[in-house]
Amino acid sequence: MAEENDEETWELRLYVAGQTPKSVTALANLKKHCELHLKGRYKIEVIDLLVNPQLAEGDQILAIPTLVRKVPEPIRKIIGDLSNEERVLVGLDVRPLITK
Repeated sequence: MAEENDEETWELRLYVAGQTPKSVTALANLKKHCELHLKGRYKIEVIDLLVNPQLAEGDQILAIPTLVRKVPEPIRKIIGDLSNEERVLVGLDVRPLITK
């Protein structure tokens, strides 16, 4: 049921390499999408692979920036600056709050 998923906190992990324009844009876009569609139901963890390169192996990160949805399962990944809202929502399997 949709009601059960609405209460679950989404755990999102964004892998970046320093404060590059693409990484900064990806984080800003992610926050915007989360506020619109998951308000109050998400946690974002940013992992800078310049600081902790060993963490890339756990989620099999091959490119950056990469967003990983840890919860709810299954794990999903999106590569890029997350500027295409529709692609992000489909990739994360988020159902928009706005009904048509």
